[in-house]
Amino acid sequence: MDAPRWLDAREDRAWRGYRRMRRLLDLELARELTQATGLSEPDYDVLSEVSETPQGRLRLSELADQMRWSRSRLSHHLTRMQQRGLVTREECETDGRGSIVALTPAGRQAIDSAAPGHVAAVRRHLIDLLTPAEVDALGAFTHRVVDHLAGSDRRHSPQREPEV
Repeated sequence: MDAPRWLDAREDRAWRGYRRMRRLLDLELARELTQATGLSEPDYDVLSEVSETPQGRLRLSELADQMRWSRSRLSHHLTRMQQRGLVTREECETDGRGSIVALTPAGRQAIDSAAPGHVAAVRRHLIDLLTPAEVDALGAFTHRVVDHLAGSDRRHSPQREPEV
């Protein structure tokens, strides 16, 4: 086995700073979102993904893939959102095994009301603290890491779950 390549002081500072920033940023954004709207981060993620489709409808399997959730986890979360009147589930007309997640009018209103405040919080706690060059660098390195991990995920992913 090869000897580990330990992080040097510069790399360790960057890594620990990233980890702490991510935890604190996620906590603050979640706290503000819940206080202002009553939505959890997962609620917001589901509503925003579905709302960005032309008809406010998305296959459950596509939504699970986009969110990087198992279909089972998403299905349980959608059940709670259905009970609150934010989404519905419909049979897929072209595939009897598939389901479509659709926004209800209340779900559309919830995301439309939540988005401006959430974006303002993202600006206040991250974007507005960066220079334009830092925003470009953030976009470049995050997409490079995501592309790397998405490729790794495809190589190591288990069998797909059946459609819920």
